Formats: sequence, C-alpha cells, structure tokens
Amino acid sequence: MNVVQRVKDILLKPKETWPAIAAETDDIASVYKNYVVYLAAIPAVATFIGLSLVGIGGFGMHFRVPVVTGLVNMVVGFALTLVMVYVLALIANALAPTFRGEKNLPNAFKLIAYGSTAGLLGGVFNLLPVLSMLGMLAALYSIYLLYTGVPVMMKAPQEKSLAYTAVLIVCGIVAGIIVGAISAMFTGGGGASVMGKAST
Repeated sequence: MNVVQRVKDILLKPKETWPAIAAETDDIASVYKNYVVYLAAIPAVATFIGLSLVGIGGFGMHFRVPVVTGLVNMVVGFALTLVMVYVLALIANALAPTFRGEKNLPNAFKLIAYGSTAGLLGGVFNLLPVLSMLGMLAALYSIYLLYTGVPVMMKAPQEKSLAYTAVLIVCGIVAGIIVGAISAMFTGGGGASVMGKAST
C-alpha cells in the first residue's frame, strides 16, 4: 500500500475510495503496520516538538515541557492512539446491527483507521502550539469521512448513516476522555485521540 496515495485518495475522493478499501483483503495487523502506525506518529511527534522544543510563549513568558517528559508523553500518546483505533473499531462493529448494518470487525477497523486520517494528519499543527486548534478543525473532516464510509464498510442503510456516525463520535469522545485521563496519570498531562488531539 502506498500510504501517501491512500491519504490523498481518502481525503480528496472518499466516496470513490471506500469501495476500493472494502474490496481489499488486508487484515487488521497489516492495516496497523502499513498505515495506522505512520498516521498515529504524526500527532505524537508533532506534540513532542511543539511542547518540548518549540515551547509555548505569550505575555513575555515562554514555557517548554522538559524533554524527558515530552518523550514519555510522545510514546504514551502514540501507544494510546493505536489502542483507541482498535477500541473504536470494536464499538463500531458492536453497533452495526443497531443501525441495520452487518458486523464485520476487519471492515470496522478499516472504517476507523482510514476515517481517522484527517484528524491524525491535523496533529501536524501541534508543531506550533499556537496553531494546535487547527487540528480540531481537521478532525471535523474525519466525521465526514466516517459518514461516507459507514454505508460501504458496515453495510448500514444510507438513512442510518448519520445516526450511526453520531453515536460513534460520542463514543469516541467518551473514550478519548478516558484515554486522556490514563495518559495524564503517566505523563502529568496530555492525551491522545484517534480523531486528533483533544477531539474525536
């Protein structure tokens, strides 16, 4: 799989790309290895650079997270993002019958993995903490990606797709809060989210 091409396709032409993804025979492990790990690294590394190397400034003050703390936060954030993708895939799969869809864990995983592309890419804005809010805007596009993917990947009727997506987002927010709390226990702050830093 060409990661760059897949990112371009899912962002620029999701309605055409989801059927191609559904036809692929990749298992969960290969999607993790060939796609998710690269995307999950973006917000983790960008946050480390932004908080520990660039720092936050304003009103004549400048603050940087200590490098060791930043590295721990980066590793924990990366690992928790990988966990979040799988947890949300389990949720998406379990919800499928509720919305007249078909349970299929590999497809649910691909829905979350590829649907999270915009939010994870938006993590690049964490390179400059002052721009990190733009990452939340990018995460909003991931909601649209999920919406377009639900009928194809989970075989849910089009009229159920909006409700299915909305419930997934709510579950993702709750899971993100829990993961953020777990991350804070290890790092003293920070968090991870599958749809982007502080948003799902």
